[in-house]
Amino acid sequence: MRARRGLAAIGRYTLVIWAAFTLSFALPRLAPGDPLQYVIGPELDTLTAEQRQEVLRELGFDRPAVVQYGAYLRDAFRGDLGFSIRNGRPVRDLLLERLPWTLVLLLPALVLGTLLGMALGTLAAAQRGRAGDVALLSGILFLDALPVFWIGMMLVAVVSVRLGWLPSFGAAPYSAAGPIEYATGVLRRTILPVATLTLGGVGHTFLLVRGTLMTTLEEDYIRLAEAKGLTRRRVLVRHALRTALLPLYTRFILSIGGLVGGAVLVETVFGYPGVGRLIFEAISARDYPVLQGAFLLVSVAVILANAFADLTYPLIDPRTRRRTGL
Repeated sequence: MRARRGLAAIGRYTLVIWAAFTLSFALPRLAPGDPLQYVIGPELDTLTAEQRQEVLRELGFDRPAVVQYGAYLRDAFRGDLGFSIRNGRPVRDLLLERLPWTLVLLLPALVLGTLLGMALGTLAAAQRGRAGDVALLSGILFLDALPVFWIGMMLVAVVSVRLGWLPSFGAAPYSAAGPIEYATGVLRRTILPVATLTLGGVGHTFLLVRGTLMTTLEEDYIRLAEAKGLTRRRVLVRHALRTALLPLYTRFILSIGGLVGGAVLVETVFGYPGVGRLIFEAISARDYPVLQGAFLLVSVAVILANAFADLTYPLIDPRTRRRTGL
């Protein structure tokens, strides 16, 4: 039975990965625009039909879509994602060059957003129905309704332009006297983007923790613990919060994909040279190979996060362990 479930899971993830490959190939081609417009520029309209066909042949766009799709799958499984139309460099090299900068933003934002949302959600649930709960809920809902790029622009306007505390553009200083000064410059340039991503994602965690805790606090075993004389704080932290950690764990793992989407806007606002900025540049240039590679990277990251959550969730929740026979 366990082997059958494992094979079924492998089959599902294989199908999902194939769908991710297919979408990464199709979506850039469905977007409006012509990549030749970026490659050739205003002189595109002066080309003859033969010259235009020659350029398409050099870029590999003259073949039928089915043939391009087959070649794309074959090369992708080999690790060859093609060459960027805009930069003339291998897409794999561009992604590997930009990915560390994106991780510098995403990982701290994911951890800080989760911890802040959990703390505020617990505080709100402890005061449910009172003024503190209403104030926190109203403030978080207002913050969650703001576009993430607008939050970034406001931070730039206030912290960088008006107060002059932090730089607002780039990821590293143009010149540094030594490694310490360089690391300090990098750190200063990550504060505002990380703060933007954290504020933009804290609402979901807050609502999840608050809702789970408010439901859990009505359970009979919580009332029994309170009847035994345990303090409200101990009941909340030692008993109710443990239940909230289970869906929070899944939310933490699956937030990776959503944060990458937010990184496109945030990295564009702050001129940060990550994968999000690369996606924006590729969209502007209709750079199909880069868009395919970036979409594939994000899709595979989300799929792997789902697989990791499926594998590890039974280890922290005995109920699912019994149902799956682990």
